[in-house]
Order: sequence, then C-alpha cells, then structure tokens
Amino acid sequence: MRQPLVVALCALALAGVGATPAVAAGPAPTAPDTTVTADTGRTTAPDVVDGAAATVADAVSGLTAPRAAAVNFAGTVALSNCSGSVVRMPDSAADAPALVLTNGHCLESGFPAPGQVLVDRPSSRTFGLLNASGSRVATLRAERLVYATMTDTDAAVYRLNRTYGQIRSAYGIDALTLNDTRPTAGTAISVVSGYWKRIYNCSIDGFVHRMQEGDWTWKDSVRYTPSCNTIGGTSGSPVVDAATGRVVAVNNTGNEDGQRCTVNNPCEIDEQGRVTVRQGINYAQQTYWFPGCFGADSRLELNTSGCVLPKP
Repeated sequence: MRQPLVVALCALALAGVGATPAVAAGPAPTAPDTTVTADTGRTTAPDVVDGAAATVADAVSGLTAPRAAAVNFAGTVALSNCSGSVVRMPDSAADAPALVLTNGHCLESGFPAPGQVLVDRPSSRTFGLLNASGSRVATLRAERLVYATMTDTDAAVYRLNRTYGQIRSAYGIDALTLNDTRPTAGTAISVVSGYWKRIYNCSIDGFVHRMQEGDWTWKDSVRYTPSCNTIGGTSGSPVVDAATGRVVAVNNTGNEDGQRCTVNNPCEIDEQGRVTVRQGINYAQQTYWFPGCFGADSRLELNTSGCVLPKP
C-alpha cells in the first residue's frame, strides 16, 4: 500500500515534470494510501485533497495504458485515498439502494484488525462518480458502511443514499455487476482506477492459496501478469473481465521491495506451506463471494445459506 502522492511525484519525475518532494509517510499495509499516526503508531487512511489529486492525476494521464474496448470508467468512483466502484449483484433491483465496493484497508477509520469484521456502521463518506471518459459527474454519499474486513479478503461495501435507478436516471450511468462465479486463469482483465483515472490491462496469471502481508492473511487471491503494474491510489479498483464487463475481483496490493510477508510486500503460501516472493507482482481479492451474501434489495444476509464471507 504505497502512498498515492509519493508515487505520483515519482511518476512526475520520470515524466520530466518538476515538483517539490513531499514528506514521505510511514509504510502501511496493502495499499498505496495510508499513513502512520505519530501519537499511536496506528495506520489510518488520510484525507487527500481532491483538487491536488486531480492535478497530479492529469499530469500522469499520458502514462495511461491502452484500454480494452469494452472497459471504461463509467461507474467507478474516486475516494479521498483509494479507488472504488458502484456495484450491483446480478439480481439487484433498480429501486434498491446502490452499493460502493472498495478495500477494507481504505476505510476512513483505518485498517480493520486481523479477525475483525465490521457490519452496519453509520457513514457519510463521499465518492466522486466518474463517467465513461473519466470525468467526475457527481458526488455520491454513503449512509452506512454495510460490511468491511481484512480477514480472508480485503473489502468494504458502503450503501448509498440513492438507488441504482436514481443514479441511472440522473447521470446515465449503470452500476458494475459483480460476477457470481470464480474467474479462471488466463482471463483478460482491466483494473480501473477512479482515483488516478487510469486503466491497467493484463490477465489473471493464477491464484494464491494464502497470501500474507504483515498481520493479514487472504484466501484464494488473484495474481496478475506483470503488465498490471498498479500503483498507490489504485487500491479498491474494480478488476473487470474484459470480455463480459463484470467485476471479478477488487485490486488491493503488490510486492514492492522483494521482502517476505511484510507490509507492502505480500508473500504467497501454497497448500504445503511453501512461501514464494514475487517482487513487482500485484494482486487482487476475489468478489464472487458477495452475491451470495446480499439480497436483491442490497441488504446484507450473512446468515443465508451459501454466504461464505467472514462473519463478526
């Protein structure tokens, strides 16, 4: 989890754009978007000024990777510190409250502890809604944090104060649909960052039985091929199947320095307990679990048959 503005300044330097270096923040787990507070040492998500972020994003827009024809920014959102997307389940009703998906480590309250699952918490967080070309067309507001954890997966789901139908009527933008089946290796994917207005194209290289980063462990993680070289601020981006347009995972981390199982340096652990470190490779967490845990009315149903998300 690299700091978005620090990464941006590096990108600007590579692009030949002058900039005054920012003070580097301390390391934080799994995303490019957090700092360590001096008083407690606890890693928390900072507020990033939207205008400054937009300026830096525009400056690096020339680095945008070629897009798959069927994938664009419509329905993605920019958070203060991460990326995300407005998502629906395959059977979501038009009059159901809309949901936003991002990472658990992107919470405004800081990282959930290992084993912690947050359910039905008040939230008034805002999200910048993007259209197909990446222009911000609206500010959406949450009314609840429905679900969040960094155990087994790294995900957070917010419920908005508008329905899918209202968003569609006002802005002509549909939510992205979560696929309800597990993807396969070799699938062409696009990682769509609303924070940076940048799309990364690659394929699913394979799956990781267990992935460990610091104190957190995730199951059945998605490993990208090298061309999805995601950076700070892309945490929470939807991972979209390029053929179907459906979301199959949520982007969350990468091994930066080649270290073993440390913060910002996740390691892979196979069924026999063997550890593999892949410096420079990035990862996501699968999302096909979620449709089995939500009703058509966007209500979380953790106790329903078939819901395998971690429970409080």
